[in-house]
Amino acid sequence: MKRSMSLVAWAVVLTAALLNAPIPLSAEAIPVHHVEGVTFGFLVLRDLDGKTIAHGYLKQVVTPGEPVVTDDLQFHFKDGSIYREITKFTQRGTFRLVSDQVTQKGPSFKHESESLLEVASGKVTVKTMDKGKEKTTTKQLAIPADVANGMLFILAKNMNPAAPETVVSMVALTDKPRVVKLRFTPSREKPVTFGPFTFKAQHYVMKVKIEGAAGKIAPLIGKQPPDSHFWVVKSESPTFYEFEGPLSAEGPVWRMELGAPEPETGQKTRDATPASAQ
Repeated sequence: MKRSMSLVAWAVVLTAALLNAPIPLSAEAIPVHHVEGVTFGFLVLRDLDGKTIAHGYLKQVVTPGEPVVTDDLQFHFKDGSIYREITKFTQRGTFRLVSDQVTQKGPSFKHESESLLEVASGKVTVKTMDKGKEKTTTKQLAIPADVANGMLFILAKNMNPAAPETVVSMVALTDKPRVVKLRFTPSREKPVTFGPFTFKAQHYVMKVKIEGAAGKIAPLIGKQPPDSHFWVVKSESPTFYEFEGPLSAEGPVWRMELGAPEPETGQKTRDATPASAQ
């Protein structure tokens, strides 16, 4: 077991394995155009055939008087697997990551692992399990201002769709942690219909930016990872709509969508009973 990945950070495994030269760390964080607040959203994870494989939620907490926002993303799989990512960040002018903690375990993941990235100290800790043996890797990194671990959905809502591309940094949480680049390019808008309402969802395609010779070698050896896709509903209050891509290293492509809770059996009947009949 040699890898631990945060959400949609799957693609950086290839980069971490192939790149030997350091990547320039000069970068600017994404400006805050839409301030994040307290929220709770339901999520569904499906395979590309439309079969539901996991249910989850995103809980976001903003403590009054404190600058740090905390996101808690969880998925519970039908096969018993668990995915959880706790991300802390600030949003004073620009989005700045504070920390990102990821746990993934169970048969849905090729590698069981836990990782913690602490931006202020530059400390990265990755724990993996291999044949019952735990391995811990700790490394100090110079982390750029635009590091985006755990914040890609938030940053996508604040990107400029008129820009030809937006590049952000990410820490590849492997047994050899390092900083890599992710490139977002806008694509065609997608109509989204809900009853009588129709909205437009901005489509972004995310590619791994592999520098130098490694970028030329990857397609030749069949290691170029597939693109990831993000859709954000456009409005004065943009929101995440859909994601398509692997969640973990060497994992299959899955589709993440918004969901809604279902009432318990018989709840609809009870709620629909007129008060006069009770």
